[in-house]
Amino acid sequence: MNRSVISVWLRASRPQTLPASAVPVIIGASLAWSHQLFRWDTTIIALFCALLIQIGTNFANDYYDFIKGSDRPDRIGFERATASGHVTPAAMLNATWITMAMAFFAGLYLVWVAGWIILLLGVLSLLFGIMYTGGPYPLGYNGLGDIFVFIFFGIIAVMGTYYVNALEWSIHSLWASVPVGALCVNILVVNNLRDIEQDRISGKRTLGVLLGEYALKLEYTLLAAAALIIPIMFYLLFDYSLWILLPLLSLPPKWILIKKVWTHENKRDLNTVLERTAQFMILYGLLFSAGIIL
Repeated sequence: MNRSVISVWLRASRPQTLPASAVPVIIGASLAWSHQLFRWDTTIIALFCALLIQIGTNFANDYYDFIKGSDRPDRIGFERATASGHVTPAAMLNATWITMAMAFFAGLYLVWVAGWIILLLGVLSLLFGIMYTGGPYPLGYNGLGDIFVFIFFGIIAVMGTYYVNALEWSIHSLWASVPVGALCVNILVVNNLRDIEQDRISGKRTLGVLLGEYALKLEYTLLAAAALIIPIMFYLLFDYSLWILLPLLSLPPKWILIKKVWTHENKRDLNTVLERTAQFMILYGLLFSAGIIL
């Protein structure tokens, strides 16, 4: 496999969005660490599975968006491998199944450690990853993408990671999943805001198409606010030190992104905002994790 082929598949995996799967695992593991219940083995496998599931979902999106006609060569978003002709539809579909299968078999270790509930959550994550753009009622085409992302990249990812470490559920992990889910959804919000006109033309009924640009901008702002409020709640309600407020240091860069979402003049400018939103998630995740541990 030459470098150009590797480059095509790397771009198809959409590495700029992968913080959405890594940060939830880091925060869930940090909570387990703070409760003295951390395990290296399950955390590493959970991270591996989370990344594979997201990459598999990205491959599935690449395939189904092309098949359904919502991805065209003139799209203003990042280049898609299938729509651009760099990868055949059959190859992209095969890559989807292979990646999802790798996630499933790697996840069997977590099932062995933590039991059947992890099998259930894992299978649901795989199925809904496909159903996001595939199947008879694709979630992303019917205004349900935001809910899907919040549940699976927020609640299930954080709580599931904590569980495979601690072998018990925690209200702390539930609340910690809220800012994670909110920031993951923010990535999708920017994507939908950028593509709103093309989605409307292709019949893709995202939340932006259903509610309009103003609603998306407001959603982005409120989700960002929620992410910054949760650490304050942790400090007031739970037994955490002032370090838990570290995520508040991320307010200035987030404020810049909020202003760009509201004032952008060209939809292509949102490609940079999307990348910065994902990068902000890394910053927030590191600060929140440090605050939890310290």
